[in-house]
Amino acid sequence: MDGLDWAASAMNAARRRLETAAENLANASTGGFRKRAVRGFLTALGAQTNVVAGETQGALRRTGGAADLALLGPGAFRVRDSSGRIETTRDGAFSRDGAGRLVDVRGRALMSERGPLCFPAGARLNVDGAVVDGSRVIDRLPMPRGTTVRVGFLEASNVDATSEMVDLIAAQRSFETAERVFAAIDGTRQKSSDDVGRLR
Repeated sequence: MDGLDWAASAMNAARRRLETAAENLANASTGGFRKRAVRGFLTALGAQTNVVAGETQGALRRTGGAADLALLGPGAFRVRDSSGRIETTRDGAFSRDGAGRLVDVRGRALMSERGPLCFPAGARLNVDGAVVDGSRVIDRLPMPRGTTVRVGFLEASNVDATSEMVDLIAAQRSFETAERVFAAIDGTRQKSSDDVGRLR
């Protein structure tokens, strides 16, 4: 790789940091959002990056809502949209629809091991995800081992807005520096090409 390629890869890496920090800031108040982090490394192809999701637990906020759920530990809620597509979310702000299912603000149904989760009158959700009616377990939320669910709580985003603003500014400066290096190398090459042309 030559200098232009290295500078271009540095610009791409800085731009990805910018985009990731902006996404984190935009979701600072989104329930259950896990901040993304950019991991950079050097290869023969220049500066490369990977974006990974953070695993830090967001703070729990008590709401008292019977359909508000928060996960403690890894994993996510599985939800199904009207087209049948399954997605995952950490945002446990659910409500009951007309059919008694738990749905999120986008109308996606919370999925259990047996399909859309419904609560019969008098049933309860245990911390291990079991739906219990009387003394019988009638359904269960699929959760990783060691994860528990809290009813009447919501998980906040784990984004620290201040640190994301600092990272946003640092990424912007890195991009501008790489851009100046790119322009300087390109200008030098252009000048050299013009000089050779005049010599001929």
